[in-house]
Amino acid sequence: MTTAAIITTALLCDWLFGEPRRWHPLVGFGWLVRTLEGRLYGGPGLTPAGRRWRGVAAVALLLIPAAGLAAGLAALPYLAWPVGVLALYAALGYRSLHEHAQAVFTALSAGNEPEARRRASYMVSRDEQTLDIVPATIESVLENGNDAVFGALFWFAIVGAPGVVLYRLANTLDAMWGYRNERYRFFGWAAARLDDVLNYIPARLTACTYALLGATSTALACWRAQAPHCESPNAGPVMAAGAGALGLVLGGPARYGGQWRTRPTLGSGRTPGPDDVTRALALIRHGVWLWAGIILGGALLHA
Repeated sequence: MTTAAIITTALLCDWLFGEPRRWHPLVGFGWLVRTLEGRLYGGPGLTPAGRRWRGVAAVALLLIPAAGLAAGLAALPYLAWPVGVLALYAALGYRSLHEHAQAVFTALSAGNEPEARRRASYMVSRDEQTLDIVPATIESVLENGNDAVFGALFWFAIVGAPGVVLYRLANTLDAMWGYRNERYRFFGWAAARLDDVLNYIPARLTACTYALLGATSTALACWRAQAPHCESPNAGPVMAAGAGALGLVLGGPARYGGQWRTRPTLGSGRTPGPDDVTRALALIRHGVWLWAGIILGGALLHA
């Protein structure tokens, strides 16, 4: 029952207060990441293997102490509940995701395409000038539904505070180092692979959630046929199932850092319009209610 109470409280805190405006722990973690990268990255003469091992060491130095500290604090009498709430609250990004996507929808509804494009660029890493505003926003909502919501809930439900701290920090490392470019292809290898491992089960549970709450048969068919063609082993199932559940066509070519990248078509149905941004947000919202209900129901059965 304690786990269900912590999850409910953290979800309420996230929705009521959103991300902390000051003293967000991920801001401090980002500073640590950049500092350690500067010390461990190495010079231009370093071999790929040497660079990769330095990346492995950097990931270990950043994540093991943080997860260990969370485990130690959560094990102390009277601290398990507040530490759990704070850890999960800091890891969740549901309200932030909603606010970013809603800002795009509001700008489009007002006919302000430049503002909508600017707002959408905050959500994706592709080039602002060429991004397709509505599909890019919906893709970000679907993918971050896993990364910022359901993945965090899963790891907290399974392992508690240390699990969600490890998951969220690994996800942040992947966002900073997990690029297949010249600088991070080897140094960021460990961060990217760890994120893939930690998201393997949550991504598929998220895809199942989307399928259950939308056009189920279409979502499952898209997941099965399209996800294997995606570059990411976890984003593929999430976005294919989500697009299919919404009856939309997403994916296709996109430009990153001035370079066009071929991406498979995802989903089935029609081209998305602005109102589909709110439909995607509703899919996440209903998924949160479903997960909270399952977790609370399971706790009541075992009480």
